[in-house]
Amino acid sequence: MTEFVKVGPKVSLRPIEEADFPLVVEWRNKDRIRNNHVYRKDFTVEGMKTWKETMLDTGKVVQLVICENGRDNRPIGCLHLRDINREEDSAEYGIFIGEEDALGLGYGSEAAVLATEYARDELGLKKLILRAFAFNTVAIRSYQHAGFAKTADLPQVECSDGQKDDMILMEKTLTD
Repeated sequence: MTEFVKVGPKVSLRPIEEADFPLVVEWRNKDRIRNNHVYRKDFTVEGMKTWKETMLDTGKVVQLVICENGRDNRPIGCLHLRDINREEDSAEYGIFIGEEDALGLGYGSEAAVLATEYARDELGLKKLILRAFAFNTVAIRSYQHAGFAKTADLPQVECSDGQKDDMILMEKTLTD
């Protein structure tokens, strides 16, 4: 039985499992998703196993699978809280929706709200930051809906493929 850490009206969040790795790799290697990340190299299941050992198992990252409610809790995407800083009680937030038919339904916005609640209530974090490419207006609107506000422009950020694009920095203070 799946144990969810947060449940919303449309989606629920659960910890990632090794059985999810092939699906996450498939999603992350889609051009639509890859091009919205600074790291654009191919993902592999072996790489995900290393990520688990070095980042997830050490508590440096929390990664959750976004599941669609009502369709056998079908996995539709992933989110993570990385670079968890216990001194500042902060982390960087990232998300993607991997399933094409789950786009534009408000799942990402709801998952962002659930993730911020989880970060505050379960991890004791006080602030989340995120980076988004300035051209990704759909994601930026979703982040704003979840309470993130722009704090800085990050001009010409270089990606792993050598491409440079403008990004923005956003943050959300997590309060009760």
